[in-house]
Amino acid sequence: MMKHEQNSRFVLCETSRGTLGVEVVAQDILRVFLGRETQNYFSKAVEADRHEDCAFTVTEEGDTLVIATPALRLAVDAAGRTDFYTAAGKPLSLAWRGARSVIDRGLHDKDLLEKEGHKDAGSAAGLPVEELRALLPDDAVYGLGDKPTVLNKRSYAYENWNSDIPDPHEECFKSLYKDFPVFFVSSAAAERTYGIFFDNTFHTYFDFGLESPDYLSFGAKEGALNYYFFAGPTLREAVSRYTWLTGRAPLPQRWALGYQQCRWGYASAEEFRALARKFRELDIPLDALHFDIDYMDGYRVFTTNDKTFPDFPGLLAELKAQGIKAVTIIDPGVKVDPKYYVYQEGLQKGYFCKDKNDLVYVNEVWPGDSVFPDFGAPEVRGWWAGLQRFLTDRGESGVWNDKNEPASFRGPLPDDVQMHDEERLTTHAEMHNCFGHNMAKASYEGWKAATGERPFVITRACYSGSQKYAVVWTGDNQSLWGHLRMSIPQQCSLGLSGMAFHGTDIGGFGADCTPELMARWIQAGCFSPLFRSHSAMGTRVQEPWRFGDEVTAIFRKYVKLRYRLQPYFYDLFRECEETGLPPMRALVLNYEDDPNVHELNDEFMLGDQMLVAPVVEQGARQRMIYLPKGDWYDFWTGEKQEGGRYFVREAPLDLCPIYVKAGTILPLYPEQRYTDELADPELTLRCYPGEGVYEHYRDNGRDFTYRDGAYTLYRFTLSNAHLTTTLLHDNYKPYTKINVEYV
Repeated sequence: MMKHEQNSRFVLCETSRGTLGVEVVAQDILRVFLGRETQNYFSKAVEADRHEDCAFTVTEEGDTLVIATPALRLAVDAAGRTDFYTAAGKPLSLAWRGARSVIDRGLHDKDLLEKEGHKDAGSAAGLPVEELRALLPDDAVYGLGDKPTVLNKRSYAYENWNSDIPDPHEECFKSLYKDFPVFFVSSAAAERTYGIFFDNTFHTYFDFGLESPDYLSFGAKEGALNYYFFAGPTLREAVSRYTWLTGRAPLPQRWALGYQQCRWGYASAEEFRALARKFRELDIPLDALHFDIDYMDGYRVFTTNDKTFPDFPGLLAELKAQGIKAVTIIDPGVKVDPKYYVYQEGLQKGYFCKDKNDLVYVNEVWPGDSVFPDFGAPEVRGWWAGLQRFLTDRGESGVWNDKNEPASFRGPLPDDVQMHDEERLTTHAEMHNCFGHNMAKASYEGWKAATGERPFVITRACYSGSQKYAVVWTGDNQSLWGHLRMSIPQQCSLGLSGMAFHGTDIGGFGADCTPELMARWIQAGCFSPLFRSHSAMGTRVQEPWRFGDEVTAIFRKYVKLRYRLQPYFYDLFRECEETGLPPMRALVLNYEDDPNVHELNDEFMLGDQMLVAPVVEQGARQRMIYLPKGDWYDFWTGEKQEGGRYFVREAPLDLCPIYVKAGTILPLYPEQRYTDELADPELTLRCYPGEGVYEHYRDNGRDFTYRDGAYTLYRFTLSNAHLTTTLLHDNYKPYTKINVEYV
């Protein structure tokens, strides 16, 4: 008999591992934790009391305790091992009960290895906090955010420790800027899918079959074993439930879906004026210009260099009159300067992190000696939120949080730097991975309070749940074909991990972009939710006209296409807020039962209707394409293609292969120079042969009144080459004209 106690929500079992707790979050979500103190664990990701009332039973079967909901069965044995089953008793995920393997690396002289410049890869085996679970031979593993690697992470190992690594990102990198400790396991043969969210903010480790093909493991150096189990039964449902738990990306302002231009090195107001003129002269749509660190006074945040940017509000007003928004960068490092108001105020109020000796911790970032706000403390987040008014009052439309891993120039912040977890004092070791998350949360709340509009906050570092507050990009990539290829599984993995609004630096941030690479990157980037080009000072300047007339024309073609597709993108973000499904999707999210897509790294879906197959190889003028079963239509030619097969598509330099599912009703807008240039755009519905139903959504694209019902919702039904329209909700201005075209 296993000693246990229970109430309406929790079951606590006494095992040889200690007190193992189970929280019944919902019928298809269980939380497992070790230690009574973890029962009321404060999660950074699960910020509301996410709980659905659910009847469950607790029974003893020999020396095993069985907790059963209408959807899940969890068996806990005396050793604290946990086995998950469907309600019908079909295995979902079993604890590993075999021997532990250690990789044989043939290491007989470690000193010699390191003298030659190599590192011992080591092993994460034997962590103080650890869980091992059995793997099936055909298990595929997805998620974990923007690791610089392939879509299916089976046979790889990773770490979560938010890191600013300037070297060109490669598959061997264990971690980058973001921390999404969530993964999903899918087996076509076993016909089951499950997800696990390991909610631990310390340095965490994941091994998906590298150590042994028989099991996966996840663990941490410190903290608690605390994870949520999602029953599936499909990948779509598991992702949807994970985002129900941790939060979903809110509907963005409509302009945020337009094209945005940035460079580290735009150093004067005149450069920005010239950029705006050039984009308009060349008829390339543009919605936003981003201001990197050059606009500040000595890199002090919440200041302006009045010599190079005189009358900054006037500049922003000029740009706004042309339909161009301004987004400015803000770093967490606050310059040590007794005459600087942000430093003075933060120091006086005790808002900066302290070292183990209770002295304000100082390191170096852009402005030189800098201190770091303790964003884990509610009062510090409130202070930082208030500082956002400096930006909003002078006309900015968004904020870009950078260097918030946190990054520093004189080595990383020591683990023992003091930080708060709400009211509790803890250390950097625990708060590091959610430092960027808390900064983004403060920024979001500040912008919302100041403007009443949907905030546009970009963050480089984040944690699970940050999708409620921020947009991300994949960080300092390079102008390399390998990084263009990598951008597809990176972004698809971000979407699977809950972060739906994401992008890459189009053209690459570091190194020199070539004309061909820029042409192919703008084609792929056209379909990323965040559509931003960005490059570094000291690299080839990357405005589209810098690459010759041919590339300029290609750039214009795809930016204009993005604006025509804007109503479709907006509909996808509405769907995302309701379901958690990302606009840009790995094919496996839609076609999980098709083994051909389980490791497809160079194609993706845009919603359920469009398939995009960018060219990602230098010199390629053809590419192999796989279409899932069904009928598909070439976006450019209208040619019908039968799915369930591979074929070769011609792909000259100006063409990105795009295919549309049969029965699709695709909403399109006219060309515009910027979002909402046309106050009342005509809606065009492009109808592809077949049967289909599509819901199209419209609101003011700006504030939160849609949550009070201020929107219009159409339902279009396509049958026998005939389209019918139903107005489902009518509380915003309807279209004055809707055009229909048949392919």
